This record gives sequence, structure tokens and C-alpha cells, in this order.
Amino acid sequence: MTTVLWVAVVVVAVVVIAAVGYFFVQQQRRHRLRDRFGPEYERTVQERENRREAEQELIAREQRFSSLDIRALDAGTREIYSKKWMEVQERFVDAPGFSVTEADHLVTSVMAERGYPTENFEQRLSDLSVAHGRTLDHYRQAHEISSRAARKEASTEELRQAMVHYRALFEELLAAPASPATGERDSRRADADDTVHGADDDQSPRRDTEGR
Repeated sequence: MTTVLWVAVVVVAVVVIAAVGYFFVQQQRRHRLRDRFGPEYERTVQERENRREAEQELIAREQRFSSLDIRALDAGTREIYSKKWMEVQERFVDAPGFSVTEADHLVTSVMAERGYPTENFEQRLSDLSVAHGRTLDHYRQAHEISSRAARKEASTEELRQAMVHYRALFEELLAAPASPATGERDSRRADADDTVHGADDDQSPRRDTEGR
């Protein structure tokens, strides 16, 4: 075999190895992003022109998140916020629309307490998606109902649902550590979301609104 042929074989082998390595790295990154962002991964892919652009967007969110001073709440602060939530929930029966607005403000307050910027709603979603991707859709739905409630366009049942949605993120923000969620903890929180909609509804505004 001539020297030129040997060189060609080596070059082809190097290219193949590099291609396989690139593919492996891409797949590893994709799996990692899916694990971290949960449903937000697919949502972002649908919103962008292609998967590569979506993944670059998610990586940019991670980089921004790492620059934020996100911190866990101490036990005393968690207790204070838990009591505030119970007070808001108790007022729901007499003033559902006002209670939903209070719930929105309370969630925003907890975010600020933990170190999240809160000036812009879309930026809030972006920052929260890194560590709370599996409960973020609760926040979207709650915010949408809250906006309609401000225009007197939401029913009492929708307002009750908004409280349940706000509560899902509120409880996670209170309980979550400062670092981004791991797949194992996300799985536990996903199970907790089922509780919010199911057996735990006896602590939600459902009982109050049934009598209205």
C-alpha cells in the first residue's frame, strides 16, 4: 500500500472518529438538557426554528442562572411564607379574585427572597426553567388566569385552579435547595404535583368554592 493511500486511510479514520465523538457529545448534552429542563426542553424546541438553536438557548439560561445568587430559605423564613400562604388561601372564599392576585405577589416575593430577578415575567420564566422546569407550566397557567381575573374574565373555578397552580411552584420554591434540580429530585417534585391536584386538594380552595 502506497504512502498516499495510508495517509488517506488515516485521514478517513480520524474524520470518522471525530464524527462519532461529536455525535456522542451532542447526545450527552441533549440528554442532560432534557433531564434538567423536563417539559421546558420540548417547549423550547417547538418555539425555536431548530433543535440546535433551542439547545443553545437552554445552555444560555444555565449560564445566566449560574451567575445569579440563588439561595435557599432558612426554616424561619419558610415558616413565615407558609403562614402567609394559608392566610391568602383562607381569604379565597370571600374574595377569590383578590386572593389570586395576592398569591401572584407572594410567589414573586418568594422568588425575590431566593435571589431571582423579578422585573420581567418572561425573564422570570427563563430563570425558573433551569431549576423548576417541571412545575413551570403551573406558573404560566396561573399567571394567564390572573391576568384575565384582573379584567373580570375568570370564573370562580378558574380562580381556584390558579391558586392550585400558584401553590405548586410556591411550595417548590420554599422547599428547593439553592442548586439546580437533579433528575431524582425533579421526579419527586413531579409526584408532589400529582398530590396538589389530587389527594392534597382538601387543603386547596376547592372545598371553599364548592359552597359558593
